Amino acid sequence: MTVAFFSGKGRRIGVALGAVSAGLLVLTACDKPTPLATVTVGDNSVNTEAACYDNGKALKESEIEGCLNKKADKTVEVSMDDKVRFGVDPEIADHGWTLFINGQRAEQEPYKKSYRSIPGSAFFASQTGETTADETQVSIVETQGQKFTGVWHFLLKRTS
Repeated sequence: MTVAFFSGKGRRIGVALGAVSAGLLVLTACDKPTPLATVTVGDNSVNTEAACYDNGKALKESEIEGCLNKKADKTVEVSMDDKVRFGVDPEIADHGWTLFINGQRAEQEPYKKSYRSIPGSAFFASQTGETTADETQVSIVETQGQKFTGVWHFLLKRTS
């Protein structure tokens, strides 16, 4: 003779509690996602998580060059007449962010707003106005003082 230790309702409650406990355990094992950076050209918008990020802490000096030289995995097509719109999460804007073009700092002072727009021609023309490249890697670098805390990469591909 078999004796039921739990009624049908008790078993269902036990299974539900077990599923909830397992779900919470899985969630606590996940890393917090990095803040996002977005590039929009016309109605085409791409965003990415950071290529290098340590939860807002300064990146090690030895990592910075490698981070800046990583290849972008997100591509946006840009014509010379387009406006390229950059957007970052508010926490990036609070610290300040700077654009790097092909691994080189493009501006001296960090920008402190979460959105900005730059003409597409700025990424593909020399100072004399000649077209120089078909592709340009643009990196958004979050700064805190003189320290870099995050790097996001995008490849801008020139269209005719």
